[in-house]
Amino acid sequence: MGKYKILWVDDEIDILKPHLLFLEAKGHQVVPFNNGRDAIENVEKEDFDLVFLDEHMPGMSGLEVLGELKSLRPHLPVIMVTKNEEEHIMEEAIGSKIADYLIKPVHPNQVLLSIKKTLDKKRIRSEKTNVGYQQKFAELSLRINDRLNHEEWVKVYKQLIYWELEFDESEDQSMREILRDQVKEANHGFTSMIKQDYLNWAIGEDAPLLSHRLMSEKVFPLLNKEEPVFFILIDNLRYDQWLMLEPEISKDFKIKEASHYYSILPTTTEFARNSIFSGLMPLDISKRFPQYWVGDDSNEGKNNFEGELLREQLKATFPGLKSSYHKILHEKQGKGLVEKVAQLKGNDLVAVVFNFVDMLSHARTDMNMIKQLAPDESAYRELTLTWYNHSSLKELLSELSKMKCKVVLTTDHGTIRVQKAEKIIGDRETNTNLRFKQGKRLAFDRDSVFEIEDPTKAGLPQHNISSTYAFAHEQLFFAYPNNLNYYANHYRDTFQHGGISMEEMILPLIFLENK
Repeated sequence: MGKYKILWVDDEIDILKPHLLFLEAKGHQVVPFNNGRDAIENVEKEDFDLVFLDEHMPGMSGLEVLGELKSLRPHLPVIMVTKNEEEHIMEEAIGSKIADYLIKPVHPNQVLLSIKKTLDKKRIRSEKTNVGYQQKFAELSLRINDRLNHEEWVKVYKQLIYWELEFDESEDQSMREILRDQVKEANHGFTSMIKQDYLNWAIGEDAPLLSHRLMSEKVFPLLNKEEPVFFILIDNLRYDQWLMLEPEISKDFKIKEASHYYSILPTTTEFARNSIFSGLMPLDISKRFPQYWVGDDSNEGKNNFEGELLREQLKATFPGLKSSYHKILHEKQGKGLVEKVAQLKGNDLVAVVFNFVDMLSHARTDMNMIKQLAPDESAYRELTLTWYNHSSLKELLSELSKMKCKVVLTTDHGTIRVQKAEKIIGDRETNTNLRFKQGKRLAFDRDSVFEIEDPTKAGLPQHNISSTYAFAHEQLFFAYPNNLNYYANHYRDTFQHGGISMEEMILPLIFLENK
């Protein structure tokens, strides 16, 4: 525990002498005052770490003193001490951002605990986080080096995210680099599992829930004529980003179930999201609905037909079902949707795509300001939360919480912060994505890349008989040999998707229930 300079204001300060001596014996400096006015004048001249403030005093009341103190030193922690247990007094004090609230008579150890909670909480939590992670490190390492199945990898990933978020709240970052190395090690093991199992998953053998089965297995069973289902897809949302949003969303909804599913490869919008809305693997979309499948040789948007693909999927299973589809590309569209949310209640299924997180991700690559705002995963998570708190998505969910409906919240793929350029050579028709390539005569280091030589076995279209797919994994990204250094520096530390990693493939699937 640190040694602090404490101001104690109480009109009966003499009676509290044992408390002051107790704190001084613990190494703290305590400056006593028996009235608010003198205390305020002293705060104007001196720095204090903490104030204990009596609520009921003659002259200036404790609440009046509190207001003056907060105007002088907004971040100075104040602990209110009072005999008054009336609820409105408590609410007024809490509304004035007090750090704690003690009811007289107080025991010296109560006072000590309140100081610890107020001033030492971060240090204590930091120490506990470091010790806790050290204890779990060996266990996690053993699991990572096992031959894990897809469900076991989800558990490992969630544990690693847990420690990431714990370290976000920690002042001591000494173990953070060890955790980062362990995440890298985990992604290496995860990639090995994908390389070995993915082609079996594509034909349905021992497969997790994949993109193309998401609607039929998890959303359609919720459909009935009693209440609408709102299916909300936030583009490019990782599981750790969902955990940042969860406390805010749970203010309006009960989290009925927090589950997960796996994105198909490539982990990009045009493949994964089209697969979600069609209920088909990309190869089958291109065959059955060629009018809706846009190849890389076209300048047309690759996700312009999601609504049509959803209707085709519904038509086969639920003829006559009323549905609507909405894509939110900018805030004005989002506001418009919120304004007409009452009209949507007549639908059985309402699908909404929010592209804001994806736009944020791409801005992270191109805009220096965003690079400064989100230099790492922790800052990226915070930026996502800031976006949500000022978004029309938050307004939409607030409106939905007032009506009888079911809400499913998910994403189409995640993203990973890339670090190292991997050389690749391809022809002019090779696509531009940094995490996967499809094309003829691709040349690369096969130890660092997952190659699918026969795309049809992975449910992927083959534009040419010699076309193959190459996927970057872990923290790699593809770059061509010419101008390699430029691209390596330009894209290093940016968030990309399309390849293989836990962050890109293991995705949140959340079911919300009205409170």
